Amino acid sequence: MHVVVIGAGVVGVTSAWYLNKDGHQVTVLEAREGPGLETSYGNAGGVCPGFAGPWAAPGMPLKVLKWLASPNPPLKWRPRADLDQWRWLAAFLANCTAPRFARNKARMQRMAHFSKAELVALRAETGIRYDHASGGVLQIFCTPEEMEGGVRSAKVLRELGVAHRLLAPADALTIEPGLAASGVALSGALQLPTDEVGDCHLFCQELTRLAQERGCDFRFGTSVERILVAGGRAAGVATATGPIAADAVVVATGPFAPALLRPLGIRVPIYPVKGYSLTVPIADLEAAPRFSVMDEHSKVMISRLGGRLRAAGVAELAGFDRRMPPAVLDGLRARVAALFPGAADYGQARFWHGFRPMMPDGPSRVGATRFDNLFLNVGHGSNGWTQACGTGRVLADLVAGRAPSVPAA
Repeated sequence: MHVVVIGAGVVGVTSAWYLNKDGHQVTVLEAREGPGLETSYGNAGGVCPGFAGPWAAPGMPLKVLKWLASPNPPLKWRPRADLDQWRWLAAFLANCTAPRFARNKARMQRMAHFSKAELVALRAETGIRYDHASGGVLQIFCTPEEMEGGVRSAKVLRELGVAHRLLAPADALTIEPGLAASGVALSGALQLPTDEVGDCHLFCQELTRLAQERGCDFRFGTSVERILVAGGRAAGVATATGPIAADAVVVATGPFAPALLRPLGIRVPIYPVKGYSLTVPIADLEAAPRFSVMDEHSKVMISRLGGRLRAAGVAELAGFDRRMPPAVLDGLRARVAALFPGAADYGQARFWHGFRPMMPDGPSRVGATRFDNLFLNVGHGSNGWTQACGTGRVLADLVAGRAPSVPAA
């Protein structure tokens, strides 16, 4: 069967990989000049099943209101005359209840842990290298309230059977000695020893190369103008250079999926939530984090990717606003420098921004549409790198008519 995959971010590339393994003829169409150049390019690098969960949670509305008065809040809301933004916010608030949070978190946890196992299997099968490390992730807390939240998180992790350790401040410094030079006082930490870190963009490049060697056709610089429908089925896609026929079409375009699907009468409530990152060469290996640190206070994740330091955070609800406000960049840089002083020459940092394809409830959408040969693999939010191998495998199962190993939403 000829399957066209639209999008070559980490979700599109992994979807193509598993479809190709199933024996399909796969064509991947990507508007950018290479793989992984949008949301997958500059993320924090964490493959973190332990953190997988919805942003819509009990208490979140109150936190957002408090953050509105902060000069550098982890979440910024810029109200717009945009019906999609207000619909998304209404749905987000509706999901901030304990029962919905529990259901959505359980769904995301199942997919995340399945995906981690698939990534490990793919790595063993191919020998793919992408500056990955398997030393775990340390979530640090700076206030008693944050530590109390860590205790609640540990209870959920224990119920889900996820390996973890609650740590006193001194024990956290033993695991990440680079924090000892920090002027930031810790109230404790939560260690997730089985989580990983790796360069998502490099992974996309390497898996694309491996898929091409297996016969997968990647066409970069090819924008899909619309999905073609005939007889109640997807017949292919229209591009600037002409139509491409297909037996099945997979949409894996992240935050850009709603615009592509809307003409077909398919509404997916994805909203682009902008995030920022910085990347800088490590100057002092002893002063840098060993693996990955999640700073709960600022919601910034700091990871070692080979010889580079990557820090990512901030969430802005402002549509596809591509501005890079200096105050946001300076705040991100200042927090990383405070936690790991001397690890790098932060004045040489390169900044980036991207758009997380956020669903209001949290879980991604994987499966068929009302056109039975038009499939979605979208809406991964901040968990695309963590869940890509799992949702790619599930997508291939559904295209083949098999029952997936993990229930798809």
